[in-house]
Amino acid sequence: MGMHVAGRIEDYALIGDMQTAALVCRDGTVDWLCLPRFDSHAVFAGLLGTEEHGFWRLGPAHSPSAPPAAASRRTYRGDSLVLESEWDTPRGTVRVIDFMPPRDTDAPQLVRIVEGVSGRVPMRSALRMRFSYGRVVPWVHKVDGRTVAVAGPDSVWLDTSAETFGKDLTTYSDFTVGPGDRIAFTLSWQPSHKQPPAHPEPEAALTATEEFWREWVEHCTYHGPYREAVVRSLITLKALTYAPTGGIVAAPTTSLPEDIGGSRNWDYRFTWLRDAAITLSSLLRTGYREEARAWREWLLRAVAGDPENLQIMYGIAGERELGEAELDWLPGYENSGPVRVGNGAAHQLQLDVYGEVTEALHLAHMTGLARNDYASLLQLKLIRYLETHWNEPDEGIWEVRGPRRHFVHSKVMAWVAVDRTIKLIESGDADGPLERWRELRDDIHRDVCDKGYDKERNTFTQSYGSKELDASLLLIPQVGFLPPDDKRVIGTIEAIQRELSTPDGFVLRYPTSGEDAGVDGLEGDEGAFLACSFWLADDLAMIGRVDEARKLFERLLALRNDLGLLAEEWDPRLKRQVGNFPQAFSHVPLIDTALRLTASGAYGG
Repeated sequence: MGMHVAGRIEDYALIGDMQTAALVCRDGTVDWLCLPRFDSHAVFAGLLGTEEHGFWRLGPAHSPSAPPAAASRRTYRGDSLVLESEWDTPRGTVRVIDFMPPRDTDAPQLVRIVEGVSGRVPMRSALRMRFSYGRVVPWVHKVDGRTVAVAGPDSVWLDTSAETFGKDLTTYSDFTVGPGDRIAFTLSWQPSHKQPPAHPEPEAALTATEEFWREWVEHCTYHGPYREAVVRSLITLKALTYAPTGGIVAAPTTSLPEDIGGSRNWDYRFTWLRDAAITLSSLLRTGYREEARAWREWLLRAVAGDPENLQIMYGIAGERELGEAELDWLPGYENSGPVRVGNGAAHQLQLDVYGEVTEALHLAHMTGLARNDYASLLQLKLIRYLETHWNEPDEGIWEVRGPRRHFVHSKVMAWVAVDRTIKLIESGDADGPLERWRELRDDIHRDVCDKGYDKERNTFTQSYGSKELDASLLLIPQVGFLPPDDKRVIGTIEAIQRELSTPDGFVLRYPTSGEDAGVDGLEGDEGAFLACSFWLADDLAMIGRVDEARKLFERLLALRNDLGLLAEEWDPRLKRQVGNFPQAFSHVPLIDTALRLTASGAYGG
C-alpha cells in the first residue's frame, strides 16, 4: 500500500562527494547509494528493484493508501551539487536540502536537512538499509542514542535530533515542522570494526559544501550563451570523478536499461579510457587543469608496467579485473533484467582507445600542463604497439559482442594516435622515428579512404566492405582526419542524417535492425545515442550549416531533465531517457558543442 515505485530515469537528481553518489527521486526517495565508493555494493538498491531492496524516503507524511507526492519544485542551490526540493501541501510548505559533503578521508555522509517554510507540515522519514545490493538485512540497534546498521564489514550510522522507531525492518521518524524549523538527518558509513564515526555537523557541512562548489565553478573559463548548461555538465563530470585517484566513472549506476524491459544492461561504475579521455579534454577546454593532471597520473599508474596490454577500462583506482556477474535477486529497473555488476568488456580489443588517450595527452601537452616524461614515453609505447596492430580487426567503440571487424572509426583513431605523436616529436618534446611514422600515418589514411569508403553512396561505412553506417564516422572531421569541406565528409554527414536518424532528428549509433543487425550480438533495440546527436550538431556547424546545428543542439538541451542531467540515450518511442544516469559520455559532447557553437557565433539571442 502506498509504496514508492522507482521513478522514470529523468525523475532523479544526483548528489555526491567525489567518491560515491546518490540518486534522489522527485518524491524525496534516495533509491541508489553505493558505500563507500562508486563501485561498492549498494545500501539502497530500490532503483533496480522495489522498496524491499533499500531506500530512504524523506518528505511530507502521506496516507498509507496513496503513493508519496512528488515535490512541487526542485533545484540545485546555485552552481552547486546541493539539492533543494519543496512541497506545497494543504498544511503548508516544506523544503528538504540534500547533499553529500566532499571528503578527503572522512566517513562518507549523506545529509538531509528538513526546513519548514510556512504552515505546520507533518513529515516522515522512512529508512530501510539493505546491504549487498538489497540482499542482506543488517542488524539495526541503538548506540548512545545513534541508530547503527551493521552487516559484515560495513556499518551505517543515522544521526538525527528527531525521535526514531523501528517497524517492519525499517527505521521511521515522524515529526512536524513550522516556519524556520530545521531538523537534520545524517547517514555515515564506516568499516564495522572501527570506532563510530564522529558526530556530524550538518549545518557546518552545508556551508562548506556550498563553498566548495562555488569556488570550483569560479574556475570555469566559459562565459558564453550556454553557460548554465555547460556549468551543470561540468559539475556533473566533477561529481563522477573519484577524488582519491583522479579516475572518472562513466556513470554512477549499473544496469539502467538501454532498452526498457530488455537485456542491454551494463555496469558503468568504472573508468573507460575513452570516456575519461574525452572528459579530460572538456575539463581542459573550460579551465580545469588540476583534474586533467590528476587523470594523467591515474592513467600512468593504471597502464604502468603493461602498456602492451592496455585495457579499454579499469577500476576507479586502476584495478584490472572487473569480472561480470548477475544479481538474480534484483528484478531490474522496470523488470529489465539481468542486473549486472562488473564488466566483461574490460578485455576487449578496441583500437580506437589508443587514439583517444593520445589525443588527451596531446591536448594536455598543448594547453601547457607541466611536462611529464613518463606520459611522453607511454605515448611512444602506444604507437609502437599500434604499428604492428592497427590493421587488425577489433570490437570497436561500441563494445560489440559480435565478431571482430575492421571498424573505420578504430582505424581513424589509430591515425589520430600516430598524427598526435608525430606532432609531439616535431615540437621537440620526444624522440622517435619520424620518417617511419609519417609513412605509417599515410598508410593508415590511404587504407581507410580505400576500404572504408563507399564510392556509389559517397559515404564512409561502419567497417571495411560493409554497407552499413555508424555514427562514430561523424568524428572524422572533428579529429582532423579530413577537412570538413571534403565531399566525402559532407556525404557521410548527409547519409547519417538520412539513414541513422530518428524522426525527430536524433542519431542512432548503428542499425540494430535490417540485414546487418546483430553486429553487436544482442537482442532488442536501443534509443538514440545522445553523444552521437551532439556530434552531428558539431559537424553541421563545421560544414557551415550553423543554424541547423544550433536548432539540433537546442532540441538536445530540451531532453535534459529539470536539473540539467542526461542519461546515455533517448528513447524516441517512449519519449524517455534510457541507459545509465547521469552519463559522462552525454555531458562531455554537450560542453564541446556549446563551445563550438559559441566560437562560431551561432546562437540565438
